[in-house]
Amino acid sequence: QVRLVESGGGLVQPGGSLRLSCAASGIIFSIDRMGWYRQAPGKQRESVATINNGNTNYADSVKGRFTISRDNAKNTMYLQMNRLKPEDTAVYYCKALIRDYQTTGDYWGQGTQVTVSS
Repeated sequence: QVRLVESGGGLVQPGGSLRLSCAASGIIFSIDRMGWYRQAPGKQRESVATINNGNTNYADSVKGRFTISRDNAKNTMYLQMNRLKPEDTAVYYCKALIRDYQTTGDYWGQGTQVTVSS
């Protein structure tokens, strides 16, 4: 059973930093594109950053502040978030396109809460 587990969320003051991790486990043959998404209360889930074959894309709202990366040997993706703002408050989810021994499909993590507040 393939699973994605996020960690690293928490409460941080405006201007602070957090590093999120997303670890994939199970019988995994390959991981293609990966990405971070977030959903604030009362809002739709939105893409924050994606990474695919070393190419990265960011939402305009986080460009220059967030950095996405991955460690293929560990099947883990990261999101370094700097200069956090209150509007970054949301539940952050990771998603990955994973090929296991039976099929290929998108998997989601359970989410991790990020709260930016003084």
